[in-house]
Amino acid sequence: MAEDFSFEIVKQLGEISSSKSGWITELNLVSWGGRPPKYDIRSWSPDHQKMGKGITLTEDELKSLFQVISSLNLE
Repeated sequence: MAEDFSFEIVKQLGEISSSKSGWITELNLVSWGGRPPKYDIRSWSPDHQKMGKGITLTEDELKSLFQVISSLNLE
């Protein structure tokens, strides 16, 4: 049997992109199931009631991702 699914967007940190349908890919701090919040990158409907697939990261994982992105030569 499925457990209750709950989430709370504790803090919206920034918009990454948006689509014509109004969905926005964001970096947020999200608490899943009442647990301590983690960094979360995913797309959200305009009212934040529906979500797309995403990735949830601990602070250490976010720092590692930042280091990897910082080392890229993007122009």
